[in-house]
Parts: sequence; structure tokens; C-alpha cells
Amino acid sequence: MNLTKEIMYKAIVEKDTCFEGVFFTAVITTGIFCRPSCTARKPKIENVEFFPSVKQCMDEGYRPCKVCKPLSYLNETPDEIRVILEELRQDSSLKLKDVDLKKRGIEPSQIRRWFLKNHGVTFHTYQRTMRINFAYKKIKEGERVGNTAYDMGYESLSGFNESFKNAFGVSPKYGKDQQVIDLQHLETPLGTIVVCATAKGICLLEFADITGLEKEFSRLSKQKQAVILQGDNSHITHLQKELAVYFSGACTVFTVALDLIGTEFQQKVWYGLLSVPYGETRTYKEQSEYLKIPKSIRAVANANGMNRIAILIPCHRIIGADSGLTGYRGGIWRKKYLLDLENRDSNMNHQLVLNLE
Repeated sequence: MNLTKEIMYKAIVEKDTCFEGVFFTAVITTGIFCRPSCTARKPKIENVEFFPSVKQCMDEGYRPCKVCKPLSYLNETPDEIRVILEELRQDSSLKLKDVDLKKRGIEPSQIRRWFLKNHGVTFHTYQRTMRINFAYKKIKEGERVGNTAYDMGYESLSGFNESFKNAFGVSPKYGKDQQVIDLQHLETPLGTIVVCATAKGICLLEFADITGLEKEFSRLSKQKQAVILQGDNSHITHLQKELAVYFSGACTVFTVALDLIGTEFQQKVWYGLLSVPYGETRTYKEQSEYLKIPKSIRAVANANGMNRIAILIPCHRIIGADSGLTGYRGGIWRKKYLLDLENRDSNMNHQLVLNLE
């Protein structure tokens, strides 16, 4: 479907994030350009023009909006919070209170709202789950419960026992028998992504703004019989490094370990996706033929849709029979971005097909 001015204007009025990365809105009367989802007051349609890139907006003399910040990543973590998150990853025993935040020039209510919006928990709950996760790993390695509790900054053993039981449903004495899935939020040019990893590898990688993410956590926890907690492990660290190189255009193959969870047929389809080379695409029909099940195009497409490890298992490289970009949980604009990134040295020109219903 062609993106007419009327369609794009409707998108900015509705603050539709589906159009993020597809176009930018330039306001003639103010000289400012915005994201499609900008929350600022909307100008009249006769006072706007649309451009496909930030560069074109700036070449025309427009300035970036201070509200939606079109030069930054979508929903990018503020610098001061990014520093805190890195400190917590380096030292899980760190316990920042409201007074500590104020000393850093951060209003506690502000950081509380940000964590509730972006992590679904308060900042103090986030810190607590990080500490409990780290404590669990120390106990699993053979550390004594009492030593672990005090190393993690707990003032009493009873307080630690209560926090541990709230997280795992059992006391620390039986903690070695529990399983944990580590969870982290990572920044990318396409917005924040949520990653979950077991000791075996990455088991979930989804964009943070997709619908149904909480159901995905519940499903994952049940299938793995594990508790999902804020935490880190070597696979997440490996992934973060590879993603940074990938988005710079210098990584064509991921080496981070995967822990796939799905039926035998789903896993067959997902491993088939791994065979699609960087910079290339397949249609659903071509994928089913590659898997030697040419009459199962719909079943293959459904299995593609059940992929919960974005980017690494490249379902974005599967396109429609007419070369249209369809069927991507993270949004068609992200699929287009990924294909453009991987095809920046080719002459491929994908037709943008948007479902506007």
C-alpha cells in the first residue's frame, strides 16, 4: 500500500508506533521534525511534510523535536539510568535508596515511573530481584547462606530468607534445586529489546514494546520450570557484544548459544531459518521447499510466527510471494530496517506492505 500524505497524517494523529522508522514528520510553521509517535500537539495537515529519513529532514533545514528526540533510539534509556543499570550489573550487592538518587540529581519518583513503564516493576524491586538472582547463583556454587545474605547487603538473615522465598517459593536451604532464567533489557537502534537466557543459551529475544510479552514470560517460565529474574550471564554478555557489531553492519553470523523451546516441527522450521544467508531472503514457499515440505507453506508460516528469538533466528528474512514485507511481530518498519541493514551493499528494493486495518 502506498503511503499517502493522508495515511501518514492519520498515523501521527494516532501516534502509531507501527510507522516508526518509516517516515518523519516535518512541521513547516515551527521548523521542527518528529517521529510518527510524537506526543506533541499535532499541526494542521497543510503545515506538514513527510520525509523518509532524518538526514533528509536536516538537509531541508529542520531541527529535531525535543519531545520525541528523533535522533535517539526509540524509547532510549536516559543516560543517568543507563549508568545505574551498568553499576547494578557490575555489583549486584549495590543498594541505592532515594537519598542516594537525590545525591545524583535524580528525582526518585521520576526513576520509579520509568522502571514501571519500561520494566514493569519499581526501581527498588528491580534492585531486589538482581540481588536475589546473584545470591541464588552464589548458593548454587556452594556459598553458605549466611555469608551470601550479608554479602548481598541484607541486614538480617530472616529478611534475606523472606526475599528468597518470595522469589522462589522455597527457603535458601533448598535454593540449589531451583532453576533461574536471567532477564535483561538491552538498547538497540530499533528500541529496547528483552533478552532471557538459561545456562544453555538465549531462549527469548523480543522487542520490549510488543503485545503479549508477559504471556511469553509465563509460558517460558512454565516450560522451563524456572523463575525469571533480572540478572546477567555469559550468554547475555556475548549477545550484547554481537548485537552491537551486527547493528554496525560488521557481523553477518551470530555465535551466541541458543536454547530453543518448541515442538519438533517448530524447531525444524527455526533451524531452517538459520540457513537463510545474511543479505538474502526467501519466500514462504521457498522456505517450505528448502525444508522438503512444499505442501506445508501455511504450517511453516505459522511456525515462523512462533519464533521468539528475534534477529538471531532471522524470520525477518522471509518475505511474501510478491516480495512484500509481511508478518513480523516487531513491526514491519523493523523488518524493513533489518533487511536494509543486511542489504546495504545490494540493489534489492523491498516493497513496503503495511497492514493498516
